[in-house]
Amino acid sequence: MNKIKLRKKLEEFFLEDLGEVDITSQSIFRNDARGEAVIIAKEDGVFAGNEIIHAGLNFFGHDILVTTYKQDGDIVKSGDKIADIQGPVASILSGERVILNLIQRMSGIATITKKAVDTIQSNHTRICDTRKTSPGLRMFEKYAVTCGGGYNHRFGLYDGVMIKDNHIAFSGSITNAVKQVRENVGHMVKIEVEIETETQLLEAIEAGADVIMFDNRTPNEVSKFVELTPKHIITEASGGIGFHNLAEYKDTNVDYISLGFLTHSYKSLDISLNVK
Repeated sequence: MNKIKLRKKLEEFFLEDLGEVDITSQSIFRNDARGEAVIIAKEDGVFAGNEIIHAGLNFFGHDILVTTYKQDGDIVKSGDKIADIQGPVASILSGERVILNLIQRMSGIATITKKAVDTIQSNHTRICDTRKTSPGLRMFEKYAVTCGGGYNHRFGLYDGVMIKDNHIAFSGSITNAVKQVRENVGHMVKIEVEIETETQLLEAIEAGADVIMFDNRTPNEVSKFVELTPKHIITEASGGIGFHNLAEYKDTNVDYISLGFLTHSYKSLDISLNVK
């Protein structure tokens, strides 16, 4: 994760939660009151968010000692210790909720991503995410996908061209859309085209697409489209794919399967902070 963005995001989140002051903690505890706490996993899964714990508590001073026992991508079992914390009680309690919110969500995404990777069981096909992320949390959610063994699609509208059905409809054709993009972007930017039919596939190939995404296609259709696509063009399957049918795409030989549910339908992993 970008450390500058991380700090700015944490600052935003803490300001939202703290406002002017944590009136509960500041009213009960003196500034010199110190204590110890432990972060533990309360269910099995994949942990993500080591840096969140360190950077988050760092906001409240350098007199907080954090010892972490799990690295991002590690398997955790219910009851496993993730981190020990020592420091001012008020600071630990003021930072607790924001930090837990983030690592619970990130670990949930890492866990569901690993399940998808294990389901496809392929040395060729990679699982990747989409832009269907929570506003403001994209950096965290996409990082969590990598912790679960997945890969990142584009991060936003700025780092890759993706010509979708509405772009094609407004521009008139795949050929025209690709041509316009080629005339307006640099040579380092890849162009992906979303297609649904064999006719569109052949047009995208002829137009010079770098990546072709097969939208809402069955495993048989994906296999056929992959065979028709030159090897230098990256292939991707997306749409209508979930755990109910993901394994059926294992033998399609498609390069990537992008799954929106990794970041919009995950369940947060149960993680808690307890006083020692």
